[in-house]
Amino acid sequence: MLRPEVQSIADDIRSMKVRGAGRIARASVRGLMITASKSEATGREEFIAEMEAASKALIATRPTAVSLPNGVRFVMHRLGKAASSGTPLQGLKESVTKSGEEFIQRSLDAVKKIADYGARRIEDGDVIVTHCHSSAVVAMLKEAARQGKSMKVYSTETRPWYQGRITASHLEEAGIPVTLIVDSAARYFMRKADKVLIGADAVAANGAVVNKIGTSQVALAAHEARVYVFVAAETYKFHPETMVGKLVEIEERPATEVVDKSFLDSHPGVKVRNPSFDVTPSEYIDLIITERGIIPPQAAILLLREEFGWFPSQGGAISLGEES
Repeated sequence: MLRPEVQSIADDIRSMKVRGAGRIARASVRGLMITASKSEATGREEFIAEMEAASKALIATRPTAVSLPNGVRFVMHRLGKAASSGTPLQGLKESVTKSGEEFIQRSLDAVKKIADYGARRIEDGDVIVTHCHSSAVVAMLKEAARQGKSMKVYSTETRPWYQGRITASHLEEAGIPVTLIVDSAARYFMRKADKVLIGADAVAANGAVVNKIGTSQVALAAHEARVYVFVAAETYKFHPETMVGKLVEIEERPATEVVDKSFLDSHPGVKVRNPSFDVTPSEYIDLIITERGIIPPQAAILLLREEFGWFPSQGGAISLGEES
């Protein structure tokens, strides 16, 4: 049974009250920190079991955004190491708090570094197309504007949740000229563009990028028009399990996000599909901008190996008797 505060976080992630891979990751880590701080466990084994239950429940909320399990994994791996070294119960709780704070700070710092690296790739007078909402992309555009570069942005509205409106509102507040366009107009406006800037919910070992549905169509239109496609992605969005052949699960959400229930009731023969993400192949991507630097998509496997080493499939509980 999750604590009410943690259940509320899980519900907010599942219902998309909390959106964006970075925010989802930080929220899940805060859920683990709350679980640890409020735990009434009297022994190490009981505490570990409580933490594992919370981690599984949080990971189950959104299957595609790898930032969530990577954030949880960051905390639980360090908890496992502390448990294996014989750390007492209070020390285990402190381990969760310390590693959680470290992950959250790293996440926030990563956006700042990506903004700095990415702004260097934006030229004065650029026309840019964005899709969905990415904190890193917005930070990049704001940093370029701070440096005195002028630009014009076309932001797709990104149905059915309209995350593009969030991007447009942030850019408007920053004084950056922005035009909101319907998703299906991306190819129409691409002929005016110099660059496409998008975020990522997951980056695979082969350099493919999983992002909000419609991203692959935007990238395809850019490829056709010979427009650069830049992806902004923190390293915790790189998917370690793709190194051993695991495919990224694409989340499908309820039909009622696309049409109302009255339509479904009056048209029982109409089937509605609502995938939240799609996969953009690496050949449609020019650069991936991370807090570790700028890489071509083909170098994703090298970054993954450096960041995670050889990564076996995850499974099983944290061992209290041997190194995790």
